[in-house]
Amino acid sequence: MERQPHETIWQLATATVASRTLHVVAELGVADHIDEAPVLSKELATRCGADAGALDRALMLLAAHGVFDRVGDAYAHTDASRLLRSDHPSSMRAFPRMMGMTSFSTSLGHLEHSVRTGEPAFGLVEPDGLFAHLQRHEDEARIFDASMTAKAAGDTAAILAAYDFSRFSTIADIGGGRGHLLRAVLEAAPNTTGILFELPAVIDAVDTPAERFALHAGDFFSDALPAADAFILMEVVHDWDDDQAATILSAVRRAAAPGATVLIIEAVADEEVLDPVVRTLDMIMLAITGGRERTAAELDQLLASVGFRDTRILPTPSPLRIVEAVAV
Repeated sequence: MERQPHETIWQLATATVASRTLHVVAELGVADHIDEAPVLSKELATRCGADAGALDRALMLLAAHGVFDRVGDAYAHTDASRLLRSDHPSSMRAFPRMMGMTSFSTSLGHLEHSVRTGEPAFGLVEPDGLFAHLQRHEDEARIFDASMTAKAAGDTAAILAAYDFSRFSTIADIGGGRGHLLRAVLEAAPNTTGILFELPAVIDAVDTPAERFALHAGDFFSDALPAADAFILMEVVHDWDDDQAATILSAVRRAAAPGATVLIIEAVADEEVLDPVVRTLDMIMLAITGGRERTAAELDQLLASVGFRDTRILPTPSPLRIVEAVAV
């Protein structure tokens, strides 16, 4: 049945209830207490330290959205709820935990400030911005890092299916977290060497590098980047406003010899086909980081302004796109 206009407004106005419920259930770790057999809601409440009646109501809402399956008074896993288990190889538990963090939820609660001013509402929580906040709050930083790692792991197969990295002898992953994408790239390109460039605190937490995997600590706003044939920036550029994004890409251009390739991997906005996933990401960037999801034309202009040309957009089997350009 076609949804009526008033139903559209109601569902959007109340969508935060389901998402907030997901945040809470992920934080409680409910999915970790369900294996193959259904578990009574009362038992889950005991294991998670929750009120039995309230948790049952929360799980019924999530089950209505396909997260968990209600079997009598018990709950079993669906494919979606399994991703909330901490030990799932593609676990996404950290992502709803991140979105439910007080700093994030407070910022999104002040979204009106961002819409009125164009400034990130996160500045009302932490004047120095998200990344300074994470440096000062290790507990939130761990959740944030785990969330980014989980998302990168989920997108890696799509990226590898869409692009041949083996033509490069050296690839630098700029702001690549703990190097999950770079490790996968090197596995797919056995003759390629990789360099992970990240903040010193992140580099210190990286596991012992694999063969052909080098570490380079620094800040792309102030430190020189390592030389390479190709530079990957996965979901980095969209975190920043145009001036800051240009500063980052200028640093890449200084490290890139003529003919070197830059690969920006992130969502690319379309002004005619309005993808709700991309537009949701864009509003998160507005409120949290002050960045944005850019169109192909905006990315081409940004790249051209710092010395890259021949921009092309390559699709992947995911919402991400690979934006390729060459150093002049």
